[in-house]
Amino acid sequence: MSIDVLVLNTAVTDFRGDFPFADKLVGKGGLAKCRTEDMPPYTQEQFFEWTKKRKKVTAGGPGNAAPPMARAGLDVGVCAVLGKGDYSGLDAQGSFFYDVMAENGVDRSHLYIHPTLPTGTTFIHELPGNERGGIAYFPNANNDFSFEEAKRAVADLKPKIVYYMYSGLSDRGDANQGKDLAEFMRWCRLKHNCIVIADSHTLTGDVEGVIKSGRPVEEYKLLTPLLPELDLFFTSYDEARMIGNTLDGYPTLRDDSGRTAYICNFLDSLIGKNITADRHRNRLFGLTVKNGAFFTSDFSFSRHNPRKVSSRFMVEGVNDLVGAGDSFRAGLLTYIAKHVDKFRAGELDFNEAVQMGNLFATLYIVAPLDDRYCNIQPYRKMLGVARNGKNYARLDDLKADLA
Repeated sequence: MSIDVLVLNTAVTDFRGDFPFADKLVGKGGLAKCRTEDMPPYTQEQFFEWTKKRKKVTAGGPGNAAPPMARAGLDVGVCAVLGKGDYSGLDAQGSFFYDVMAENGVDRSHLYIHPTLPTGTTFIHELPGNERGGIAYFPNANNDFSFEEAKRAVADLKPKIVYYMYSGLSDRGDANQGKDLAEFMRWCRLKHNCIVIADSHTLTGDVEGVIKSGRPVEEYKLLTPLLPELDLFFTSYDEARMIGNTLDGYPTLRDDSGRTAYICNFLDSLIGKNITADRHRNRLFGLTVKNGAFFTSDFSFSRHNPRKVSSRFMVEGVNDLVGAGDSFRAGLLTYIAKHVDKFRAGELDFNEAVQMGNLFATLYIVAPLDDRYCNIQPYRKMLGVARNGKNYARLDDLKADLA
């Protein structure tokens, strides 16, 4: 068996609603990784009722990336750990996550069950208007992610691409100062000839405060051993600024002036500092912004200067692609999986690949919460729209061309 993409770790079910305790745990508008023992005392019956309604519950982590890629026609698998319970052997959160993968044709053969820890769970406190409430993430079973299980999944499924989500959110996934994950990625590349990608997460709630103060975010230090092992890495503009605050040798930007020059300098530093002795590797690094993405590459011993691909899909209701990074990467990986030989030969159409990411991000943003993948169409149709050169201002026009 050989699949296109294997997505690893951070299986989580996200609940949105009246959760003021999230503000108390992480601060209003904040985001934090919390301890299992601080989980609120909701019963499994309550969780199950919420998941049955599906109005304010979604599959996070791989749920943001694996189903869209599968909907586009890729063969996709997921390797992650879920909690044990009374719903076909899983707890309510894990059963929901499993069902979402099954409904979208994602391979579940390497979802394994933790005997004691519950499935990863996130509570998002919804507030009126544009006000942000707290986001409390409980890694739970994700904290005990096993690279041995992941290696079995790679050996069994033989993926073209291995995608790890997310550096910074798992105790065992981040063990040994990130060196375990870096070594695993190297093993995937060298032993199984996989293209490898990992991403980080917005690892603090106080993004603007951290950026303006220049304070480091310790979890971004996990990228130091990881980045040299990756073939693909895309981060967000805000994350880039916090990475710059944290790691030595990267530019910093406190006041959002000189934005484009900063992005280009950051990407130059990112790819320059992480070129290793095996220079024959083809690599693509980038940074997502509100209306598209910048990227740079090192292909066939030739560095390419950073450049931007503006999204042609900024339809009504899509003012900002920030927050859709997982779906952007899903689109990017869908394109690369369909052109693996060109990627390896250094002949990939970078602009087209990034535009496919922009398209996936828009289609994810405009979808209703209870049907996040409904707009994703077979790859042939998506590619036609990515290639047609049109700038879309109306969602109806975009949907008509995808029909």
